[in-house]
Amino acid sequence: MRLVNVALGAIVLLFAHAVAADSHMPGKPMIDDPYARASIGMAKSGAAYMTIMNRGEDDRLIAARSDVSARTEIHGHFMDANGVAKMRPVDGIDVERGASVQLKPGGLHVMFMGLKEPLREGSRFPLTLVFEQAGEVTVEVKVRGIAAGAGQRMQHGHGAQHKTN
Repeated sequence: MRLVNVALGAIVLLFAHAVAADSHMPGKPMIDDPYARASIGMAKSGAAYMTIMNRGEDDRLIAARSDVSARTEIHGHFMDANGVAKMRPVDGIDVERGASVQLKPGGLHVMFMGLKEPLREGSRFPLTLVFEQAGEVTVEVKVRGIAAGAGQRMQHGHGAQHKTN
């Protein structure tokens, strides 16, 4: 009986590793440190941040999906004609071969609108990123404190390009 339990445990560990390794497969973008900030009060929106490292051919992040909100979109911050920073959807984020792109506070990010419940520090949730070439990559997003990432510099990683609607 003990041998059966050990064997079953090994199979479960192998399966879990195979599922987690999806974003570490050659040709698939590698997603580093996906996180979201905890919600403030009853906020109905939130955002996720991460670094996307492209180990395959030139690619483009074209969509994102999650069950934590009614809508999930790729967003960026832009300055309007009056010098006021505004946030709006982008139609994709180019990630060149061998390059990295940072999604961070004050820059590109994944936006959750119509949160079904507040994002609570310490919780986790799945997020699926959709790339033109690599297809879908699902990651686990960890919810950090409300000020997470506030000290990061405001610049895009090498090769970051985005196009707006």
